[in-house]
Amino acid sequence: MCVSRIRARAVLRSLALLALAATLASCVTTAKPVKKKGPDPMHVAMYGPHPEERFPLPAMDISRVNPKYFRQLVAYQTAEPAGTIVIDTQDRFLYLVQGEGMAMRYGIGVGKAGLEFEGGARIGRKAEWPRWTPTQNMIAREPERNQKWAGGMEPGLTNPLGPRALYLHKDGKDTLFRIHGTSEPWSIGKAVSSGCIRLFNQDIIDLYGRVPTGSRVVVLQHQTPAHEAVPMAAADGLVPPAAI
Repeated sequence: MCVSRIRARAVLRSLALLALAATLASCVTTAKPVKKKGPDPMHVAMYGPHPEERFPLPAMDISRVNPKYFRQLVAYQTAEPAGTIVIDTQDRFLYLVQGEGMAMRYGIGVGKAGLEFEGGARIGRKAEWPRWTPTQNMIAREPERNQKWAGGMEPGLTNPLGPRALYLHKDGKDTLFRIHGTSEPWSIGKAVSSGCIRLFNQDIIDLYGRVPTGSRVVVLQHQTPAHEAVPMAAADGLVPPAAI
């Protein structure tokens, strides 16, 4: 009898251990793996490659970009008519006014010339894959970097103007102010040493396709908050930049 009881207890103990092991196994197999959060697929597509370009443009690495600087439609109250470009140099945004209180917003980097320009002008010229020539001020400021390009740099992926450029004119004269792409996407959202107003390459291609020559541009250095109207009179003057 004692042997039978001992065997029965051993069998019960074994069955209990098997049941516990099965329970633990089911917990392990049914647990859902934790997914790493990555960039929004919409943004990945938005900043994807442009293989059809004269110089095929690769996809942009957006993993370290603040999402607020991605191209997006936003609420924006202004007295400017639809089709106007409004540049907010302080907050690092460019707005293409859509009307009815909305605008397409682009993140920008602001160069030294961009901080010296204020007022209104028109897009006097548009160029695809433009040449770049540094001004004398830029050469004097960074001779090791810019002197070799005094005669101009051919267009391409390393050209500071990127794939597109918009040239601002006032009273028929070139103001030396440019809206362009950049070979340094990390600079968007920042103040940089050279240039005017730079956008991600994919964004300047998008903006270029939306605005015709002659479009109005307003540059605000000390603008009213975005939720308030920007008076037309505030954009009538123009202070040309000292350098491109």
